[in-house]
Amino acid sequence: MTNNDQYLIQECLAGRTEAFDQLVLKYQDRLFRTLVRILGSSDDARDAAQEGFTQAFFKLNTFKGTAAFYSWLFRISFNAAITQKRKTKRTSATIDPQENPAGTWLVDTHSENHPPEVAELAERKKLVHQALNELQEEYRTPLILRELEGMSYGEIAEITEIPLGTVRSRIFRGRNELKQKLNALFQDEPLTRVSESDRQSSISETK
Repeated sequence: MTNNDQYLIQECLAGRTEAFDQLVLKYQDRLFRTLVRILGSSDDARDAAQEGFTQAFFKLNTFKGTAAFYSWLFRISFNAAITQKRKTKRTSATIDPQENPAGTWLVDTHSENHPPEVAELAERKKLVHQALNELQEEYRTPLILRELEGMSYGEIAEITEIPLGTVRSRIFRGRNELKQKLNALFQDEPLTRVSESDRQSSISETK
């Protein structure tokens, strides 16, 4: 946990609740983007994020500081999302990258507005997003948390409430399936040949 987070939490617990607004501003975009990727629905992600921040505010006195504040916040939001899905039994739909309100995928690919290499990078990002959406949820969630959020295996196990060995197994299998899907997608890409380093760069730039 950063010193700034710790300070803001202490301020909030001391009665200066406006300090929590700064935590919201700091993490709301990151939380929403990650939830969109996992849940496949901007509406579900927005509801989960809002519920997560609300619960975090009222449970702040239970935060022990043994993990990063964001990991703790994400776990609350993730559990809220799972509970909501069980209640409504919604089927999450994949998100069109060009319509994703999270902003990460909103890239104008028109060649008259950007150089060809920018349009090519946008197309690669779109393909990576497509491949992620095609993964089964049990593989997509831990893979996103590991590769895009940089969480440890232990943090992922705690958030998803699955055994550590299962987390490792699912991430390993998720990586393999993602690689296979990307190989197929990039092979059909009507652009210049994409190297392995280019593919890894496309994945990392979706963070």
